[in-house]
Amino acid sequence: MSNVLWIRNARVIDPANHLDGVTDLRVQDGKVVGSFSAGMVPQEINADGLVLAPGLIDIHVHLREPGQSAKETIRTGTESAAAGGFTTVVAMPNTSPVADGVDVIAWIQQRARESAVINVLPSGCISMDMKGELLAPIGSLVKAGVVAITDDGQCIQSNELMRRALEYAKMFNIPVFDHCQDFQMTAGAVMNEGYWSHVLGLKGWPAIAEEVIIARNALLAELTGAHVHCQHVTSAGGVRIIREAKERGVPISGEICPHHICLTDEMLQGYDTNYKMNPPLRTPRDIKALLKGVADGTIEYLASDHAPHCDYEKEVEFDDAPFGILGLETELGLFMTHLVHAGVITLPEMIARLTSKPADLIKSKKGRLGIGSDADIVLINPDLKWKVDKNAFLSKSRNTPFHGVELTGRAVMTIVGGRMVWSLEKGILI
Repeated sequence: MSNVLWIRNARVIDPANHLDGVTDLRVQDGKVVGSFSAGMVPQEINADGLVLAPGLIDIHVHLREPGQSAKETIRTGTESAAAGGFTTVVAMPNTSPVADGVDVIAWIQQRARESAVINVLPSGCISMDMKGELLAPIGSLVKAGVVAITDDGQCIQSNELMRRALEYAKMFNIPVFDHCQDFQMTAGAVMNEGYWSHVLGLKGWPAIAEEVIIARNALLAELTGAHVHCQHVTSAGGVRIIREAKERGVPISGEICPHHICLTDEMLQGYDTNYKMNPPLRTPRDIKALLKGVADGTIEYLASDHAPHCDYEKEVEFDDAPFGILGLETELGLFMTHLVHAGVITLPEMIARLTSKPADLIKSKKGRLGIGSDADIVLINPDLKWKVDKNAFLSKSRNTPFHGVELTGRAVMTIVGGRMVWSLEKGILI
């Protein structure tokens, strides 16, 4: 496909450059340009009625390679991301083997160069083998190219080890992403602790198990000056702790995932394992607090926690099923429906939280469309009504509770480095 593009008549929303208006965008040699070189004949795209934004960035994605390619591969995961409007993803390190050394990081980068259709940025482990006992070689991981460190899925339980990790992270100027969970308080738990866990006879997961770790992180961030980013925040108390810490100037942040603002623990009545999440779905009260946190800026980041699993893994008794949900292909539509069209935040505010804000968090130059910027672009139809069909997903997996749900707002074209890689009309193009 042409690498010289003239995208016309779009509503261009570029929060990093304070741009929101109908204009044209020109792309040449993978970059945004002000004018074409002499002799260039661009491919014209009429984007009348569409929103043009920097390619979306998801900072919380499980691509499963190396070691778990039956669930997802870097190729299928990035195709899924492209179909969702994402041009950059941060890959979590809980692969097999885990990404606790430069050899695994190098393997991921090489595989991404060979097969990814979008940009893949690796994260590295906080601890060796993600056991929470010994620090991983953080300096070497940063030199190898990781944009964050995290033991996602295996929260560091030792406050001392977490403190030392933050001190190293501060030294190397990278954020620490933390999956906030006190394991002693959640042993054997499979859903939110409350009315429905008692009714359904399932082991309850108390919200305070998340909140005590968020509070710990706030205190350590305040002590060390390192940036702690709390992944997939789910509880009212967690939002309150982050809000109070930020008001004191503590370098702490939080993200929400679509399923935690769209679904509640009441929906587990059918024991459908597609509703089994970590952290779990909580209550309408928690959702109200999450939405308030998004609206007032306490929660600055949006992410999917895209976690593919094979059908046979989910088709077991509830207690035995793995946690996790697909997210990349439904994320934009869910946020558009439940945040923008619901009046929680504006479209430019949502786009900022999926572009320039996450780019700034991971110290990336992505997420903006100024002259000379990488031509990573998404075209969005903000009013397109569509129904989720898991059987049409580009992911290898199908674990979603949103099959058949109608959403409003969808990506219709994804461009990476000036190349069209996916369109709603034609699918994957490379």
